[in-house]
Amino acid sequence: MAARGTVIGMNSHREPTGPADEQVTLRGPAELVDALPYVLGFHPTDSIVMVALHGSSGRFGGRLRLGIPRAAQEWPAVAKQLAECLVEGSERRGARPDGIVVFLCQDPPEGGTGRQVMERLRPLAQRLRTACGTLDVPVYEALCISDGRFWSYCCPDARCCPPEGNPLGVPGTSAMAAAAAYAGIHVRGTLREMEARLTPWTAGDTAGQVRALDAAGSAIVPRILDAQGRQQVAAETLALAEQLRRRLAEAETATGWAEADAADDRLISHEEAASVILGLQDRTTRDRAAECMEGPDAAPALRLWRALARRCVGGYAEHAAAPLTLAGWVAWSTGDEPGARVALGLALRADPGYLFARLLHQACNDGLDPEDLRICLRTERTERETREAAGEGAARHEPGRPRGPRRRGRRVRLVGAGRTSRPSRSGAPKPPVTLRKKPRPAAAGPAAVSSRRRPGARAAGSRRGAQSGAQSGAQSGRQP
Repeated sequence: MAARGTVIGMNSHREPTGPADEQVTLRGPAELVDALPYVLGFHPTDSIVMVALHGSSGRFGGRLRLGIPRAAQEWPAVAKQLAECLVEGSERRGARPDGIVVFLCQDPPEGGTGRQVMERLRPLAQRLRTACGTLDVPVYEALCISDGRFWSYCCPDARCCPPEGNPLGVPGTSAMAAAAAYAGIHVRGTLREMEARLTPWTAGDTAGQVRALDAAGSAIVPRILDAQGRQQVAAETLALAEQLRRRLAEAETATGWAEADAADDRLISHEEAASVILGLQDRTTRDRAAECMEGPDAAPALRLWRALARRCVGGYAEHAAAPLTLAGWVAWSTGDEPGARVALGLALRADPGYLFARLLHQACNDGLDPEDLRICLRTERTERETREAAGEGAARHEPGRPRGPRRRGRRVRLVGAGRTSRPSRSGAPKPPVTLRKKPRPAAAGPAAVSSRRRPGARAAGSRRGAQSGAQSGAQSGRQP
């Protein structure tokens, strides 16, 4: 089969260097396999990837990725859910897919072979084909990629699809690679490498970091639960985070990912990391930290949030939801959608009910424009700085002079969450900040998001009720 994918907009690059209508035609399984990293922005590992195709030419549409469930008994339910998600998500975005391409990507264990992986995953491929067929959307091709080779589950011809599989092409030599390079699209390594930059330490002085987290928790959590102490903790956390961000910005950056991350880790002490991690469990503090999202502040901020996520070791893995969400937000804000999805996916893995991560993950998957949320955060920062300046002026002013009214910042909310916005002083509700659809195809995902409350605020219907949330906060100081 031949499938045509629009190179521009197939991954995170919103301002490519090539013309907007640049296209490349893919002919056969080999070229589909070669195109996959450019579709996602990285090389998937241990993943189910499904791509919707539209029209007689097979134009690429929505795509989704999920880790392959280890238990085979989960495959039927997962296949049904993935098929429904891709088809219904494509319909919400305007067009039901005419077909689907399925990729199963998994390397063999030590001593195993790619062919063994292909045979073991054959029932999963069949489940996916059946689930899509039930929705009247055929699977045009189902491919397994393992150990440097690929196999087709759909082609019975051994002349083109031999039992031993076909070798993958040399990276960077295909028409797709050339078109992607012309468009400014880059592949960011493998999914495993991207996740490793955000995963808690498993070696090194993990015991020392746990002791620092224990000490910081004992000192900071009781203060977060006190109104006055909470403001002090917020100020201290943000000041320390800014100090660390500047320290990272001034340091030389190594060339390789592993070397760069190790160098960043050495610049942050256990105690500093623990203090910021615990302080970020307060959602107001975390939302203010999200304001470092663009310009020269973004790159060192992203390095800081990654480094803090790596420090959430031992029993503090759930605390990584805050720095992971901030890392995802900065990545999305700066145009790195693949990196954003990976970070936000890990945040939801650490805490499935973390509302800020859920909001951003939905918006990123729905192809919304982060500029609207950036405007909201800029507005909040400007209004807060104005209030603080006015408060300092009033404190220096002679007694008896009236103070001007204080303005409230805008808030964001999840659509359908069941909450109403806080009215303005005139009694009329403030207008919502609508996250606009970007003018390009978007990946399949949950319902679209608009905003009105602050990012990460609790929505009705969350898995945590008011009582359970209070208990959780009393125990760890964490907020959604």
